[in-house]
Amino acid sequence: MASSEEDGGGNGAVEEKENGKKKKLGALATTWLIFYNVAMTAGWLVLGIAMVRFYIQKGTHRGLFRSVQKTLKFFQTFALLEVIHCAVGIVRTSVLVTGVQVSSRIFMVWFVAHSIKQIQNEESVILFLVVWTVTEITRYSFYTFNLLNHLPYFIKWARYNFFIILYPAGVAGELLTIYAALPYVKKTGMFSLRLPNKYNVSFDYYYFLIIVMFSYVPLFPQLYFHMLRQRRRVLHGEVIVEKDD
Repeated sequence: MASSEEDGGGNGAVEEKENGKKKKLGALATTWLIFYNVAMTAGWLVLGIAMVRFYIQKGTHRGLFRSVQKTLKFFQTFALLEVIHCAVGIVRTSVLVTGVQVSSRIFMVWFVAHSIKQIQNEESVILFLVVWTVTEITRYSFYTFNLLNHLPYFIKWARYNFFIILYPAGVAGELLTIYAALPYVKKTGMFSLRLPNKYNVSFDYYYFLIIVMFSYVPLFPQLYFHMLRQRRRVLHGEVIVEKDD
């Protein structure tokens, strides 16, 4: 009996230590996430202000992408940390879903807008830039205030209402940008690998971009209607029952 009581006391001490470690890790994770979301909110705010200032000073969108591209590339690439957040479990979101969303943005920035300079002045590029900026300022400020347990209703309202217009507009901007890039990709053969070659493998970036465009067809409705369900749940308190496939 004495042994059992001592074992029990030992287990209790271990549990207390484990709970203490979890609380400490939880506090550290929360602190890091607050820092990350504040930094991202500030970064996209800087980008948004730079875009407005450029347009006021120049009176045109031509050259806008080039003027803000460094800030855009840094903060959009920095978002890869969100995949790590999901992978290590400090954010309860699907690694796959987050990975697809982040990688698609990085693809648009680096492998379309950055690589194909002839399209940088397209209006569609400015469209998705404006949409991304408003979306990310809203999203990261929402996460920040939520982590601080002080979420203003306007931020919550904006988070679950702005997307109704911004999401389709952003998709339109991305698709039109890829479409505008197709002639240049076909003409130059950029990022393509032709046969014969020592690897005996061929890759055509032109057709790859077309496949990317068609991939929006099944993916966009799923994500859009998921956000609409989330909107009803958060803003109107509806209980959403997900159907099993």
